[in-house]
Amino acid sequence: MPHSITNPAGLYRPTTYSHVATVSGELVFIAGQFASDGDGEVVSADFADQVRQSFANLRTALRSAGLDFEHVVQLRTHIVAHDAGKLAVLADHIREIWKDEPPTQTLSGVAALAYPTMLFEVDAVAARP
Repeated sequence: MPHSITNPAGLYRPTTYSHVATVSGELVFIAGQFASDGDGEVVSADFADQVRQSFANLRTALRSAGLDFEHVVQLRTHIVAHDAGKLAVLADHIREIWKDEPPTQTLSGVAALAYPTMLFEVDAVAARP
């Protein structure tokens, strides 16, 4: 199956994974995005700030493939020390982006993510129209 792997400008350039994979020009897979700046540093210790920045990074990755949030068909979210308050923050943010038609989603409560300062991560699959 033909595919391409890219790392969009504006996102930290990792050494152990790539941000965007496009398969046969139809499906686009976005690696886990967290609240990082262009140097890969977590921008805030606040959960809500991390959710906002993670989704901003997700949008940057999507746009690098010519897509946006409306093309997302699946989200996977990971919350460190998941609780009702964090779920409410995430739910509000998802409703803000997708209104009444959110993509499919899997949420995992986890003990830790790749870096100790990470509280949230989101990855996605998008489909070209």
